[in-house]
Amino acid sequence: MRLSLVIKKENADLEKQVNKLNNFLVLHKNIKLVLTLLFFGLLSQVKAQDRVPFDQGKKYFLGDVKVIGKVSYNEQTIVTFSGLQKGQEVTVPGEEITNAIKKLGKLGLFSDIDFYINKIKGDSIFLDLDINELPKLSEVKFVGIKKSKTEGLIKDNGLTKGKIVNENLVTTTKNYIENKYKKDGFYNTKVVINTIPDTTSGNNVKMLINIDKDEKIKIKRIAFLGNDKFKETTLRGAMKNTKQINRFRVLKASKFIDAKYKEDLVSIVEKYKEKGYRDARVVTDSVTFDKQQKKLNIKINVEEGHKYYFGNIKFLGNTIYTDQGLSRMLGIQKGDVYNGVLLEKRIADKSKPDGEDITNLYQNNGYLFSNINAVEVKTANDTIDFEIRIVEGPLAYFNKITVVGNDKTNDEVIYRELRTKPGQKYSKEELVRTIREIGQLGFFDPEAIDPKFKNVDAGAGTVDIEYNLVEKGSSQIELQGGYGGGGFIGTLGLSFNNFSVRNLFNKEAYKPLPMGDGQKVALRLQASPFFQTYSLSFSEPWFGRKRPVQFSSSFAYSKQFAGGQFGGNIDRSQNFNIISLSVGLAKRLSVPDDFFVLSQSVAFQYYDLNNFNTGLFRTFSNGSARNLSYTLGLTRNNKGVNPIFPTYGSEFSIMGKFTLPYSLMNGIDYGDLQNQEAYKLKNSTSSERLGSDGEIIQPGDFIDTSGNKVDSFEKAAPDQGKIDQEKFKWLEYYKIKFKADWFTKIYGKLVLRSLGEFGYLGAYNKERGVVPFERFFLGGDGLANFAQDGREVIQLRGYPNNSLSSQNGGTIYNKFSLEMRYPITLKAAASIYVLSFLEAGAAYDTFRTYNPFALKRSAGAGLRIFMPAFGLLGIDFGYGFDSLTGQGKANGMETHFIIGQQF
Repeated sequence: MRLSLVIKKENADLEKQVNKLNNFLVLHKNIKLVLTLLFFGLLSQVKAQDRVPFDQGKKYFLGDVKVIGKVSYNEQTIVTFSGLQKGQEVTVPGEEITNAIKKLGKLGLFSDIDFYINKIKGDSIFLDLDINELPKLSEVKFVGIKKSKTEGLIKDNGLTKGKIVNENLVTTTKNYIENKYKKDGFYNTKVVINTIPDTTSGNNVKMLINIDKDEKIKIKRIAFLGNDKFKETTLRGAMKNTKQINRFRVLKASKFIDAKYKEDLVSIVEKYKEKGYRDARVVTDSVTFDKQQKKLNIKINVEEGHKYYFGNIKFLGNTIYTDQGLSRMLGIQKGDVYNGVLLEKRIADKSKPDGEDITNLYQNNGYLFSNINAVEVKTANDTIDFEIRIVEGPLAYFNKITVVGNDKTNDEVIYRELRTKPGQKYSKEELVRTIREIGQLGFFDPEAIDPKFKNVDAGAGTVDIEYNLVEKGSSQIELQGGYGGGGFIGTLGLSFNNFSVRNLFNKEAYKPLPMGDGQKVALRLQASPFFQTYSLSFSEPWFGRKRPVQFSSSFAYSKQFAGGQFGGNIDRSQNFNIISLSVGLAKRLSVPDDFFVLSQSVAFQYYDLNNFNTGLFRTFSNGSARNLSYTLGLTRNNKGVNPIFPTYGSEFSIMGKFTLPYSLMNGIDYGDLQNQEAYKLKNSTSSERLGSDGEIIQPGDFIDTSGNKVDSFEKAAPDQGKIDQEKFKWLEYYKIKFKADWFTKIYGKLVLRSLGEFGYLGAYNKERGVVPFERFFLGGDGLANFAQDGREVIQLRGYPNNSLSSQNGGTIYNKFSLEMRYPITLKAAASIYVLSFLEAGAAYDTFRTYNPFALKRSAGAGLRIFMPAFGLLGIDFGYGFDSLTGQGKANGMETHFIIGQQF
């Protein structure tokens, strides 16, 4: 802002001199006296009749503000933004002009903001606002990197067309790019940014970004001085992010990041403190660049000090908990080797919000305002005495609980999951659990759930909590097609995971569908030349809207033809129709704890076979079967917090599926019924013999009632089909399954998943036998495809689909899996993680062949991508170490595509 005095037009030469001087002076209420004197010294050269009087500090009425300079905005709009109004009283110089400049400056749209006095007429003053608009970005060009890398840099820095270009944008862009490449190991990255006027358009500039990454700099060696108690390898291991070159290390690169390096220096000291060396410190450290080898060398000089032990530990200020109880929680005894890191974690473990420490003990029981500190009170020789000083403070209660960010999901759906209720005693444990429950809904980005503490009032003992949520897409569409099993398979699946049934007839709720009540509706259609499947399911997580009781129901219809699924010719005269209905309830329990869920369901399937003589249905090719079953399950699930990528917790489940024991009630002796045909199925024991017609009969051949050799089972046992129809009129079986799934954070974001599974299909009556339904098919990607006969397809990568079970499916299976997972991104738009795995498993036909140690083993790696609109997609590359039946060699590499599986 400049001070400008108006001179009469006829004195043009002097006017030019004054204008030059005006460029250096600023109109401001704190302008120095010496500048004023210089002005009036110059003005003394002007004759009295050529000078317009200007009284500094005098109040004027603003006559008008005229905008001059390079601007594209409307003149009146700029004046309005300045806050100046025609006719208002202003002081020259004064606060009104200063505030106007500040307001325009805050807009970030202008480079120069100068006010000039145009003229003074009586008690009115007329001002000129000389303002230059900042240029806008028209184009960005990168030099020094591949074109494929530029899109990400443009997006990360917001270098979009029309962006205002100022010094801040240039500086932040330069710093971001340099830091980004330094993190990738390009330690000497230099970035130069130039802006060039765009002559093809108005006030626009082109940005030229020159990136010189130089060579990737690795750390050649990390050397230690002064370390007698620990080997260099131990100290290097304590440095989690700064590593020297090691060709055998895969997960961590030997790159240098200054901020991470400083953290690792602290980690070295903590390593010493864990082993009793309380006074250990890093005396000096140096990072030098070897120009010849273009690598870094790091030298770290440590001072270890003496080894210490814990002495007496006394608790002060505790009235709620006894010394004995706090001592048990602390878990440190007199005489233990001093461990400063452990002591800090037992007081307050900052790495675990739900850790078992003294701070959480108090905060989980309402003492939000408690303060606990460990203070050294005495050091004698090698022993340190401590006082754990506790300020318990008043009890705290939740006051106002609010939720923001739920644009689609109704408040009721969220509030019923909250465990932090107004008036309830504060509990950090309940706060952490609430975050988990909201994340498990699947309607919000679990990584973005942020509980903000509002109005924390220690005097009143209250705290307000505001849960900040970010809504994400919860509906999914599955649309795919492919060629497999001898024909084209097409699938259309629609899943609405936050549906609202009560708004079905509310036209205003269709955006495009009624959503927000947390209900799930899924529709799936799948078809090929040899099968068709249609299914519809619905679930309500809070049946009755008062308690966490989930109601679920489903309907499915399937029609399957013989031949096609095995790659042969499709025979539509041989078909298999299935109608399925189910309804279930699942209730959250409070004992042993409220992570347990008890589920029950009743299902009915009707199977209609028409000349379908395939596999186990060979003797039951015509007729119908009915399957009425009751399923009882008990599950404990405390995985958290992200259902797509859990980082802690476990899930245990045991399930039993039962039919009625019809054979105990219908009076049929299935032993006698079976024995009537048994002789027809016998082979010739263990050696060749002659039939009644003189033909040689070998082991495995079929014989008829006369003892003659025949070429088919049907000719040997013509009545077996009728017997099987009687056996399978109502299916009789029981099925037991157990599953244990653990998630453990190994380091940072690296998570280990440990999985064990077991399943058994049995019969109440051995003479009736195990049904040809509900069997286990092990191996491959785990996708069920067209099967609707109650079978369960179990994933075991590294082998072809269903290859680890007999053709008719197993009645027992074991599976064990270890999976290391690492997230690339867990954003709401797309969650991506990579994994490596070790798996082993096997399926068996009977308990006689069951051997839990004879397993098929595999290993491999994969990728998972979860997008809200399409569900889980992935690919796995698995290597099977064992041979399949008849192979005689390792199965080798298999590629598996994962579509729509659970996490």
